[in-house]
Amino acid sequence: MSGGVDSSVTAKLLADQDYDLSAVFMRNWDTRDESGTDSGCEWKKDWEDVQRVCRMLRIPCTMVDLSREYWNRVFQPALEMWESGVTPNPDVWCNREVKFGALMDHLTSKEAWLATGHYAHKTWARPPATLSNLFAHHRIPLRPQLRRPADRTKDQTYYLAAVPEASLARSLFPLAPYKKSEVREMAQKWELPTASREESMGICFVGEKRRFDSFISQYITPKPGPILDLTNGHTVGQHQGLYTFTIGQNARVKGMTEKMFVARKDIQENALYVVPGSTHPALFSASMIVTKWKWIWAGTPPPLVDSPKGMLAQVQYRHRMLDVPCRVHQLTDDSVRIEFRRPQSSVAPGQVAAVWKNDWCLGCGVISSTTR
Repeated sequence: MSGGVDSSVTAKLLADQDYDLSAVFMRNWDTRDESGTDSGCEWKKDWEDVQRVCRMLRIPCTMVDLSREYWNRVFQPALEMWESGVTPNPDVWCNREVKFGALMDHLTSKEAWLATGHYAHKTWARPPATLSNLFAHHRIPLRPQLRRPADRTKDQTYYLAAVPEASLARSLFPLAPYKKSEVREMAQKWELPTASREESMGICFVGEKRRFDSFISQYITPKPGPILDLTNGHTVGQHQGLYTFTIGQNARVKGMTEKMFVARKDIQENALYVVPGSTHPALFSASMIVTKWKWIWAGTPPPLVDSPKGMLAQVQYRHRMLDVPCRVHQLTDDSVRIEFRRPQSSVAPGQVAAVWKNDWCLGCGVISSTTR
């Protein structure tokens, strides 16, 4: 439980059924690393809200400190990526490494399941029948499938695309059939203490009250460099570090007659290239190479992905976007090439690209490079 309305309603839905329940609150970020004190720390309010809900539902609750695991498995690798000039997605790796990784390891029983307030759905299915398994197909064990939820506007399967199959198999997503508005209504009907709590947004360790660049500058030394107009090579400004920008972002260059958008980063020269307007051709990519690729069904890549024509699918390369048609070609065991049906804007190296077959999420990896 996080202290928010989604996990609170999840707890209530399960408490009304015949489950042996206990709640766990994860402390993932230690503010003492920044300020030397826990004074005014947000996690304390979250923990208090979790305890209030659990007292009401008569569910035991405990706090697990996973800040060390979060630092080593999520934050430190993200820092290294920011320092290299690309744009990581730590929330995806938090789910894989901490919520569905380290937390799973802390469960008291290997028979225990983990229920969360994510907007996601899970079904079970067997791999496709082939000539080699045709007569024994009915004996092949069912495997978990990560699918999109009823509320597509709150869909969080992109953030869960890296969760291993073994963890997905032991997971429950009770909010799958509900829209956010229905969840809020249930919380109010049940008079849960968190019913009116506002939704939290943003990277978890930055929070909502701080600017990302001011936060990250505590950990990365600013590295100023030129901002160049890609159309003519003229210097139009200066950046304080490539990590403060992502591809497709409004660069907010002062003194320009038109908004300038980030089209490219030259990491070797520490230069940021911008173009006028959000529809400039330099902002669009025809394909991308995605590395550190993992299929959720490890060892069972989908049919046709290694064929000359590749596999028809849909791809998302950031959270708040509709998936777009593509072809996926397996290059190596841990890399794929994804070709868009139509060129796409703002494809940023370092971000996560996840692939779906209709509403079934197949896996994901890290964008390494793009081609125009």
